[in-house]
Amino acid sequence: MPATPHLSLSLGPLLYLWDGPKWRDFYFRIADEAPVDHVTLGEAVCSKRLHFIEPHVAEVIERLEAAGKKVSLASLALVTLERESQLVRGLVRDSIHPIEANDLSALGLLAGKPHSIGPLINVYNGATARLLASRGATSICLPPELPMASVSEIVRDAPDVAFEIFGFGRVPLAISARCAHARSKGLVKDNCQFICGDDSDGLIVETLDRQPFLVLNGVQTMSHTCQSLLQELPALTAAGISRIRLSPQDCDMVTVARIYESVAAGLMSAAEGLARLVAAYPGVPLSNGFHYGQTGASWIEAPAGARHGGERWQMR
Repeated sequence: MPATPHLSLSLGPLLYLWDGPKWRDFYFRIADEAPVDHVTLGEAVCSKRLHFIEPHVAEVIERLEAAGKKVSLASLALVTLERESQLVRGLVRDSIHPIEANDLSALGLLAGKPHSIGPLINVYNGATARLLASRGATSICLPPELPMASVSEIVRDAPDVAFEIFGFGRVPLAISARCAHARSKGLVKDNCQFICGDDSDGLIVETLDRQPFLVLNGVQTMSHTCQSLLQELPALTAAGISRIRLSPQDCDMVTVARIYESVAAGLMSAAEGLARLVAAYPGVPLSNGFHYGQTGASWIEAPAGARHGGERWQMR
């Protein structure tokens, strides 16, 4: 009998600006209650935000590791200043924890060291995955816009790499040297007054017809919808994905993690899990269009085979 496929849950870095105590308490609860095996910490979006979380990073890591969770530290997704370059160099040089690279500028520093690749680095084929692995990457979180056909091909072409998929959260679509979030409130990036902190789950952008379209998060542009690949878990596992990433939103992420765990373990149907996700993250429509090669904001019912898969599978 072939080996039973396994699946684990991870928590990606918090992409929004929360004040220090809220950030700390969020991760304390993740440590104590959430069924995730791996947590990536740190500021990936804007270096100006770092001072909010720096006083709490050590105690959060201690609490997470005491709970048996593995910890990685995220690098910045866009390096534009010498100060930011020094931050990344210092992170790679001094950290005793593995680094998740979110920008190509970190890869040269990480060459030959065990590290992971975040979803903001474009890995669109197996050759790229194999090259990154040859330089020290032990796991790769594939970009969230990839369709399942591409995911399957990449995993098949790089069998020695552990792959992670972006399974829950607003999708990070773009990042800029300029801050549209600050500009929308009459400010500029250099004097932003950390206005993005007023929108703990991002600032909704509407079309001229007043339809929610995107979300601004500082210098980052995100989807308005929340990607959920809950009903696709069996197919992803069968394809060789070993870890599902949950991206923190301003909702009850412990409940979200428990829903994914229950559906993965076969203790809850995908339909019930989706209904509970909607209740846990109200007002934000779910989407999975990218997974099916369609418009990202679309919601598509998974075919019966994709919902149930062809193999036994379970949570690690």
